[in-house]
Amino acid sequence: MTGQNPTAIEIDTNKPHPARMYDWYLGGRDNYPVDEALGRQMLALDPRVPVMARVNRAFMHRATRWLAQQGVRQFLDIGTGIPTEPNLHQVAQRIAPDARVVYCDNDPIVLAHASALLRSTPEGVTEYLQADVRDPDAIIEGARRILDLDRPVALSLVALLHFIPDEDGAHALVSRLLSALPSGSYLMMTHATADFTPEESAAAVEKLKAAGVTLALRSREEFARFFTGLDLVDPGVEIVHKWHPDLGEPVPGQDDGVIPGYGAVARKP
Repeated sequence: MTGQNPTAIEIDTNKPHPARMYDWYLGGRDNYPVDEALGRQMLALDPRVPVMARVNRAFMHRATRWLAQQGVRQFLDIGTGIPTEPNLHQVAQRIAPDARVVYCDNDPIVLAHASALLRSTPEGVTEYLQADVRDPDAIIEGARRILDLDRPVALSLVALLHFIPDEDGAHALVSRLLSALPSGSYLMMTHATADFTPEESAAAVEKLKAAGVTLALRSREEFARFFTGLDLVDPGVEIVHKWHPDLGEPVPGQDDGVIPGYGAVARKP
């Protein structure tokens, strides 16, 4: 973990932050009026937004469970968000107590609650890095102190890349992170899309932009580009809640309708 003192962390409560909005959608308490206000605007555009947040979280649980069952013992989770149990390490270590997990986020409030992410099994390890996905070299160097980058690592980018537009080098960031990982590593990822709700999505993008939050919604084909050169795990790019539903429980409030987001897991050959 970074050497910062969580009690001395300065949190900007005047500007909404995706991690705190996500916490509000999930019914958490680690958010501020500015996050709730923008969250309610998003809710007015599409009342399924909280379900989307829970669906993304459930995907992380299922994908992590699947990866641990395949023998993966190292995880790098970027864009961790405010801890919500079960966290990724709890899912992985229930199957593999010796799993090693590195969490990474750039919101100071996540650092303030990072102790919840560090409760590893005695056999395993969990660590937290305060870093931004836009600085992949810093993440790689920090992760290298905890993980053996000569052995397979599962890179988790759940509900993150839709905040990084192409002009900020989203694809280059993913490529750089994957380049540091050996053959047999995996990329697990979800991403919001406007494919099914174009008008509502366009309005959401504008409201978020006005509040200083960038949302880069991508089509199925644009999302699939992140997996170029990787071997997609069956069923490939899929609606988030339809990716291996057999590995978890249905999300409360989820129906058979389309949740506007994609998910996939792929192996680095």
